[in-house]
Order: sequence, then C-alpha cells, then structure tokens
Amino acid sequence: MTRLPTLSAPEITSDRLRLRKAHDDDREGFIELQTDPQVRAYLGGPRPRADVEEYLDTVGTTNVTASPGVYVIADRETNLLIGTLMLNHRSADQPGHLTKDSEELELTYLLRRDAWGAGLAFEAATAALHTAANELPDQPVLVITQTANQRSLKLATRLRFQAVSTFEAHGARQTLATTRLHTFKT
Repeated sequence: MTRLPTLSAPEITSDRLRLRKAHDDDREGFIELQTDPQVRAYLGGPRPRADVEEYLDTVGTTNVTASPGVYVIADRETNLLIGTLMLNHRSADQPGHLTKDSEELELTYLLRRDAWGAGLAFEAATAALHTAANELPDQPVLVITQTANQRSLKLATRLRFQAVSTFEAHGARQTLATTRLHTFKT
C-alpha cells in the first residue's frame, strides 16, 4: 500500500483550544497525563513518574510532538496544556485495521482529568478532523478504544464514527470504529 500523507498543519485553533506543538513548559502537563491513574485507566494504567521524566529528558519535551499530526491540546487563552491529540497513521504491525497490511489514519486523544466533561475532546478532535479533511485526500480514519471505555465510545459516536469490529489487544477487548475523512470537509 502506498502511504498517504499525514496532517501537516503546525497549529489548529478552535473556539476554546489551540492544537500546537509542545513547549518546554509543557513538561509537568505531560507528566500528569502519563502518571494519573484515572487518565490512564484504559491505557494500561499510570506510568511511573521516574520513567516519564527519563523519557522527557531523553527525547526533550518539545520533541514529543515533533511528528506530523501530533499536538498538544492547549487552552486558547492561557496556552496551558490540557491534553494531547494525534491524527497519524496506525502502524500496519499493530492489530486493528480495516484491511490487512493497511496504515489508516488513527485519531487518539488524552485529556487531563480537570478538563473532562466540558466537550474539549470533541472540540479538539473536530478541529483536527476538519483541518485534515481540507488538507488530505479522503481516507478512512480509525478510533480504537477499550470496549469498557464507554465515555470514549460515546465520543466516537458523537464524532460520527461507527463501530465495525472488536478484537483482543493489550489484555482487553478493543472496539474499532471508523469514519471517512471527507465527512468533515468544510
């Protein structure tokens, strides 16, 4: 399969949010995201703070979002990190694809607990998908989440993703949902 391009916009804005590349002062926000037991409840649990700090020391905080389609979700007014969003290709060697050996776009997001329940994940995902639909050729987009994560499944449905299959990975049942990028074209 020929690899399709990935979202290249360096920054995306919405009413309340700025999707941007990481700054050095995002370090504590990254640490909080990776070490919070509730935030990581469906992602294998919290990571040890020392491991996260070592990773950030090794790669550099600003390099966490260096890849195309990888963003910090920041409050538009304060510019403080409230989460992360990725819209990039799911590696063909990972389980969960529409077709064998495919590398479809995958949407993933993670918000700090104090940002839950305000519609910010929906707003960030919608902004990224609208930007991608206007920049990239039409293609499938995936959301994969633990089937037990009802909040994430509800958000996927609200974003017009449709569940198409389930599979086992990481010791839990996963749901694969998909939509087409063109449905977000403005």
